[in-house]
Amino acid sequence: MKPRILLAALVCVACTAVVVLVGTAGAQHPDPNSPPAFEVWLIDQQGSDANGSAGRLHIFDGEALADDASATLPETIELGDAVRAYCLEKTGSEPLRPHMLVFNGGDADGPGGNTHAAIAFVASGHVAFLNATTREPVGCIDVGAQAHAAWPTPDQKHLIVTNQGGKRLQRIATDYAREQFTLEESATIDLASCTTPSGAACQDPVLRPDNAPICPRTTSDGRLTFLTLKGGGMFVVDHNGPQMRIVAEYDRSKVDDNGCGEMEAQGRMYVNSGAGAPDEMYGHDVYAFKLADFGSAPSTTPNTPAPRVVYSRDGAGVQVDAHAVALTEQGRYLWWGDRIQNDVVVVNPYPMGDQVVGSFSLEGELSNDPAPDLFDLSPGGHYMFASLRGPRPASGHEAFGSTPGVGVIEVLQGGRSGRLAGVARVAGLGGKTPDPHAIRVRTLR
Repeated sequence: MKPRILLAALVCVACTAVVVLVGTAGAQHPDPNSPPAFEVWLIDQQGSDANGSAGRLHIFDGEALADDASATLPETIELGDAVRAYCLEKTGSEPLRPHMLVFNGGDADGPGGNTHAAIAFVASGHVAFLNATTREPVGCIDVGAQAHAAWPTPDQKHLIVTNQGGKRLQRIATDYAREQFTLEESATIDLASCTTPSGAACQDPVLRPDNAPICPRTTSDGRLTFLTLKGGGMFVVDHNGPQMRIVAEYDRSKVDDNGCGEMEAQGRMYVNSGAGAPDEMYGHDVYAFKLADFGSAPSTTPNTPAPRVVYSRDGAGVQVDAHAVALTEQGRYLWWGDRIQNDVVVVNPYPMGDQVVGSFSLEGELSNDPAPDLFDLSPGGHYMFASLRGPRPASGHEAFGSTPGVGVIEVLQGGRSGRLAGVARVAGLGGKTPDPHAIRVRTLR
């Protein structure tokens, strides 16, 4: 069992089953107030030599998964068969290791926002687009070295991509109706050689020692993209216009390294930092940025608007690694997962909030080491689904888990707590140990 950390000092002192539509004979008019049917998509980024490490996509019936996770078998798509040949034809190169997954609507997973999926391949530069209904590839773009993650703009006209190995932030023009996708090279920001609004080098041995971009997240109004960096620091980018541009810069003293969890709530963007830096193996911090403080013009003063540190679990010898974040129903609480400590910290983001109001462990009878990686919420908000890592994580970090698959977390106390209620294990490809990473919920109406 991993060492645990008591969060009592952080907690503010003052501060059922899923119901889904089931088709029946003669049922013509479903209750519009009932949560819709849904799917849970899970990426296994471990591959085999036989398919070029293109990995697997598992798609679960959401209702069945919530009802009896251990007995639910997914529809499994071998991405080596489905995507590899397509990308090879389109780009001349093979996609390697699927890592992150997003639907075209981002967090707005509703009608028109869940028609297509974009899969970022982290061991190559590929972003593959799938028709979410047919599961067939309809587009493939190679951005260069490593496509670590991608996120759509709210108007669904662009996909912002972090080219980690190439140290570039890139933009793909997206037309989902016509299934046309184009890399806009002229919009690229070269994070290794650019200059910030203050005149500093974007990559600097002290300020931002490694500008490999990790995760992008666009704001709901479409103005900005928040971008975390491997070596610490952060950029806020205006992704609109012919060329993307940095409008706010942060150094490592204000935003620590290896963040990936980003979530907008109550007029703020929340960003975490994680683990993996050579000189700082562990990390778990959460910051809040007030979006109204970002103007239309670039800020020439570094580290402004200033972030607020919501909480920090860092400390000498403390083994932590923040990664997952999700909002509970109606944006009431933020859940921050730690894949080493196997727990969740709950934050109240409401105005005058930003307080830690609780925490809970996911360890127990169903898994002695779940290693929760990423989260997404069910329609209706009764369950949070988590990707659970395997004992041989393909992408590094100390994200070692004993039950690779999907964790079904029952949401309790209106989102202030939860419990691991089920685990759906997945099988590895070619006899290899699976390593689930990306997970997204797709509603079906």
